Amino acid sequence: MKIGILSKRTRMLTEKIKLCLENKGHQVTIFTLKDLIINENLLNNDFYILKSKSLFFIYAGYFLEANNISVVPNPRISYSQKNRVHSNFLMKKIGFLRPNIFMGTQKTLREKLETEDFPLILKPIMGSGSRGVKKINSLHELPANNNEILYLENFVEGIHYNVYFIENYICTLIKPPLSNEHVPMDRIETPKDIEDIIKKWRFYHKDNSLFGHFDIVRENNSSKLYCVDVGSFPEFSGINPQVEGFYPAEIISNLILRQIGKI
Repeated sequence: MKIGILSKRTRMLTEKIKLCLENKGHQVTIFTLKDLIINENLLNNDFYILKSKSLFFIYAGYFLEANNISVVPNPRISYSQKNRVHSNFLMKKIGFLRPNIFMGTQKTLREKLETEDFPLILKPIMGSGSRGVKKINSLHELPANNNEILYLENFVEGIHYNVYFIENYICTLIKPPLSNEHVPMDRIETPKDIEDIIKKWRFYHKDNSLFGHFDIVRENNSSKLYCVDVGSFPEFSGINPQVEGFYPAEIISNLILRQIGKI
């Protein structure tokens, strides 16, 4: 088959997936921002892998689906995880605990927020991982950005987990607060309540959530789990193939091909 990969980069996990698919006899083309144009030329491939959740790539996914070209992961699912407002309310709908959120302009937030609301975490509404994420300790640290809507969450004091899942496999690591998945992390045995969160998420999405990750915090005082972020296609850089006994790119490639076979 002729397969396209929509990705911000050609290296890392994208490159490994490309090699895995080519070793199975498929013809693979990576489309980055440098060479992606949304037009009928994209329809020459049999299906696409939506590696990046950047909006332009998601728009390409919508275009492809409208023209009956399959895209994995589903662009609508990817968008719901890229948009933190969608993500927050979706996780609450499923039944996960979430930090309290505050949204409004800087002026309104200065008028309405109380001292006891801090510390807060400022996050881009459209984003994932730790990019643009900042801890705010007082009203004076709120950025002055006129009428732009700010998105803030209560900062949950506790143990921060990075949790990968690939189908039924779950890998749980402890990470520093507000860090990305590329920092050194300590692998632990997955607690039962974290495993339950992943199972519940996958059951809700059926075949539209083959793999992904969660950022979860276990609050110090209550030991309750708060889901603070979710992603549809991490790099899985915290997984050590020598320890786990498999390479994520190979498993993910097989899952995607199986999903396309079902479609």
